[in-house]
Amino acid sequence: MSADLAPPRSGLSTTMQIIPVVFFTFICYLTIGIPLAVLPGYVHNDLGFSTVVAGAAISVQYIATLCSRALAGRSADTLGPKKTVSIGLTICGASGVMLLLATLVDHWPGLSLTLLIASRLLLGCGESLCGTGAILWGIGRVGTAHNAKVISWNGIATYGALALGAPVGVEMAHYLGYWMLGISVIALAALGFWLARPIAPVPLVHGERMSYRSVVKRVLPHGLGLALGSAGFGSIATFITLFYAARHWPNAAFSLTLFGLMFIGARLLFANTIKTFGGFRVAIASFSCECAGLLLLWLSPTPHVALLGAALTGFGFALVFPALGVEAVGLVPAASRGAALSAYSVFLDLSLGITGPLAGYVANVFGYGSVFLFAAIAAAAAVALSVSLHRKSVREAALKQPVTSQAQ
Repeated sequence: MSADLAPPRSGLSTTMQIIPVVFFTFICYLTIGIPLAVLPGYVHNDLGFSTVVAGAAISVQYIATLCSRALAGRSADTLGPKKTVSIGLTICGASGVMLLLATLVDHWPGLSLTLLIASRLLLGCGESLCGTGAILWGIGRVGTAHNAKVISWNGIATYGALALGAPVGVEMAHYLGYWMLGISVIALAALGFWLARPIAPVPLVHGERMSYRSVVKRVLPHGLGLALGSAGFGSIATFITLFYAARHWPNAAFSLTLFGLMFIGARLLFANTIKTFGGFRVAIASFSCECAGLLLLWLSPTPHVALLGAALTGFGFALVFPALGVEAVGLVPAASRGAALSAYSVFLDLSLGITGPLAGYVANVFGYGSVFLFAAIAAAAAVALSVSLHRKSVREAALKQPVTSQAQ
């Protein structure tokens, strides 16, 4: 019996089916989070490259994720989510090898940067496969009625790992050295691969599959909203440590932790609002909150105000992905869910890939604080787009209603 046709589950039972598979997303994002707060400073201060290069070195991961999304979606639809996750974890382990080598040859800055970029490219591919595979694995276990819940828990795993990984990575690099970052990534990927082996796969969904191009066209407006809203996270993840350093403020990594904790809290407390109020209404409120947090970061006179801005941004960004994602995935047949999810996620990767070097340019010209103003403007544009999409959906529903009434 497929999960879609299974009897209704209790909330706790559903959650306990979701957590074991999104745990692999948690492991994957730990491999991302541990070096995240360390590498911009390593490239800029230790290797001696500019802030633009530092931002690009981080963002190249998201370009790799972007380029591998179509492969991840098709892999989840055709090979199955479990195999897709296992392949992704293997690639994450390979990225750890490259990261270890990069930190061991830091006396040759060009070679170190090249190996670091190779590590980020591999990590981006691994992220794409793990993230898409874990969500589809969860949906296969509990059914499409719980799409929002699976996506929400996957996000909790994602940003929980980033919140934990950032300070751990900073302490690890400080007390043990940069080389330990690569070792930890290798160990985590191996642990995830080993833990995935005993968990049963889910059946493949058969039926008509849309072409990837058609799927992208269908989810394009939702993806654009996600891309605009993701600029805030990309700006904080890439430049918050340099922003704090420029102002001689301590505990930059804690701002990433607070961002992640507020993100998790919002997902846990308000995930059901998507089902209650609809994805577009939740997206409008979320983008507005994120915009306010980014403006607070831009204007922050003290580290405490900056922490409040990071927290508000994390709280606002929390429901953006599932709110628009539920609306996007609902536009395609069941057999193309993986393609829809990967096509929608492409816009997150595109945003994060562009944000790094663009924000680096803004930081060079206007200062680090202006990076967050740039992201706030993007969030405000996402509010306007979500309002437009919501009005369009209301009009379409109104047009369908008379037809349905006549049929009855």
